[in-house]
Amino acid sequence: MNHKYLNLTIENRVGWIEYNRSPINAFNWEMLREVPAALDELLQNQKVRVIVFASAIEKYFSTGADLKVFDGIGKKGMEKWVSICHGLVSLMRKSPKPLLAEIRGIATGGGLEMVFHCDVRFAANDARLGQPEINIGFIPPVGATQALARLLGRSRALRYLYGGTLVTAEEALKMGLVDLIYSPDKLHKEVQVYAEALTKKPAQALAAIRRTITEGGSVSFEEGMEIEYESAVKLAGTRDFSEGIQAFLEKRKPDWD
Repeated sequence: MNHKYLNLTIENRVGWIEYNRSPINAFNWEMLREVPAALDELLQNQKVRVIVFASAIEKYFSTGADLKVFDGIGKKGMEKWVSICHGLVSLMRKSPKPLLAEIRGIATGGGLEMVFHCDVRFAANDARLGQPEINIGFIPPVGATQALARLLGRSRALRYLYGGTLVTAEEALKMGLVDLIYSPDKLHKEVQVYAEALTKKPAQALAAIRRTITEGGSVSFEEGMEIEYESAVKLAGTRDFSEGIQAFLEKRKPDWD
């Protein structure tokens, strides 16, 4: 599928979704609709084991929504906008494949919110991150209020959204917005190396870990235990589990599906 505002590439079983709407990756309707379509395309591609969200524009990860779109959008228009956003969030949360993010440059608004639903976020050490929605009388609508409450905790999430200012990559690391930071010249390589390492692990176990953490972390402890129980029992019947046990006993590397 061709995408006007996204670059889709595959490198050694790692699928890349790069925002590419010059000059600052501000989302219009078409770009917004392209993201879930692109993600679904890579999720369906059997050659892809890991997916990375990134930017094709060096100094901008994304500046969120193009505010020209919001001018006069009204309640009905916003219903459609947020419905697309929440559909993407649901797709990301249910993904059986690991989702990573490579953040460089300015990263604000909805484009940044999308990657709060990724598993590991890598950032360039000169990146700047922020949610400025408060400054236009709005809130982050791409599931960020819920993701941030879980990533940062209630108080820190509130302070971050109340402020509406940019934080440095170092500050973002301390807060928990990002997980790893590298110099801009090393960032892409480090993300690719990490992603490729994941492609060599058993896909069904990765999917089970992602589900138990993502879904289990949003329900009661008892409900989370049920998800863990179900996942463990299901994995026991897979070829990968049998292969992993045999490889360990035979002191060899496993041959995963």
